[in-house]
Amino acid sequence: MTNPIETRLKDLGLSLPDAPAPAANYVPWVRSGNLLHVSGQIATGPDGLILGKLGQDMDVEAGAAAAQRCALSLLAQVRAACDGDLTRLVRVVKLTGFVNSTGDFTDQPKVINGASDTMVEVLGDAGRHARSAVGAAALPFGVAVEIEGVFEIK
Repeated sequence: MTNPIETRLKDLGLSLPDAPAPAANYVPWVRSGNLLHVSGQIATGPDGLILGKLGQDMDVEAGAAAAQRCALSLLAQVRAACDGDLTRLVRVVKLTGFVNSTGDFTDQPKVINGASDTMVEVLGDAGRHARSAVGAAALPFGVAVEIEGVFEIK
């Protein structure tokens, strides 16, 4: 039987990376009941970390693309937590996005839309979620975006 989420990703020309390993002393995800809390996923592309500061050396479109990469890493962590079975994903509950940005940059929501739009494109209504989009003076390693998530799984 084909996994509809994996099929949808392929139809969109997207693929999930391997679930990234933690960069410090924490675990990539914690399950509590039917909720899966996934640690912050930093923006990483095929060429490595996606570095930049919105409002300085990166525009909203590039930031949204970085946020999409974070969303794919979040889904990769969900897949790992579900023993490779994304059909166990019920819905995205909440995303919290952090945007490395200058003090006068105010389009953090537009940047994090890169992740939110991806979740809805891939999961349909199950991808609709509560959300926060926050500006940060700096993020780990100088990445442009970091996003953490809460997911309902079965």
